[in-house]
Amino acid sequence: MKYYIIAGEASGDLHGSNLMRGLKQADAEAHFRFWGGDLMAAQGGTLVKHYRHTAVMGFFEVVMKLRSVWRNIRFCKKDILAHRPEVLILIDYPGFNFRMAKFANKRGIKVFYYIAPKVWAWKEKRVHRLKKYVDRLFVIFPFETAYFKRWGIDACYAGNPLVDSVAERLAHNADASAFAAQHGLSEKPIIAVLAGSRIMEINYILPRMLCLADKFPDHQFVVAAAPSIAPEMYERHLAGTPFRVVFDRTYELMAHAEAAVVASGTATLEAALIGVPQIVCYGGSELSYRIAKRLVKVKYISLVNLIMNAPVVAELIQHDVNPDRLCEALRGILPGGAQHAALLENYAQLHVLLGGRGAAQRIAGLMVQTLKG
Repeated sequence: MKYYIIAGEASGDLHGSNLMRGLKQADAEAHFRFWGGDLMAAQGGTLVKHYRHTAVMGFFEVVMKLRSVWRNIRFCKKDILAHRPEVLILIDYPGFNFRMAKFANKRGIKVFYYIAPKVWAWKEKRVHRLKKYVDRLFVIFPFETAYFKRWGIDACYAGNPLVDSVAERLAHNADASAFAAQHGLSEKPIIAVLAGSRIMEINYILPRMLCLADKFPDHQFVVAAAPSIAPEMYERHLAGTPFRVVFDRTYELMAHAEAAVVASGTATLEAALIGVPQIVCYGGSELSYRIAKRLVKVKYISLVNLIMNAPVVAELIQHDVNPDRLCEALRGILPGGAQHAALLENYAQLHVLLGGRGAAQRIAGLMVQTLKG
């Protein structure tokens, strides 16, 4: 069967690659055409657009790039019609993918949505479009099934695919000494810095994290570079500081770190699955922040807290991303800190909620079964 998949961000590329692997196992005749990234490309098929050229976050930032967004929408519609897949699989990325769902549905193309848009967080009215234009909804958080059931949508949950991604990437991880030697790091304990995968996040969060180096001289701070960001961006922010950068080794870096400072997003759940104590930060342009504050209705910004429905990890939002709050929160999660032991215990409970390995393969099998009737 022909599968057309759209993933517009780095996290979608990761989930998309795992799903494609599962689809190939369930369907020996699987052919892929997709929007995604390098991980999906490694699974084979035709990469139409790389997410580096499509990812946009923030209300003001979207407005500034509206012309490019609409150009991509028009191109994608033409491309879908030209290739007439058996199914269009949409991965998160709701601003773009909702339009593709409506377009494909009206032309008789079956639509699957994998990793549901976070309508439970904001823009809840979009749930009606899910119900109208999506043939099957596949979710990755346990609390989502009950939420969508209230709207009359039978969402399918089969575990979280990040459990597999983390386990696979760390299976061949070098030991701490070898990792440090490979990346020119010292023997000091590591504090990992994940400042986000979008320019807006990095420009806001990373400069505010630089103060930590002076406050924690017995540690080294190492930034995990996002694959969608040019190295020059990090050089501009970190020149003249003791911060180091590693590329394409995010999981390994967190596995060898005593703690992590993480921008809100998928990385917060990845850090928890790896087992590194973390504090979570969110920040951006003041305009985007003020709009989000009025519209977003969830209690927490980190996936860890949302899944656990409790303030398991500290969250610093916008103006709270400052030296005093950062230092206080970081001291609390380092070994010997007041929150360290409790945080690791909560991580263990989180693992249980997310299920065992094989989520992407189970979802892929269900997709193929649905398509074959």
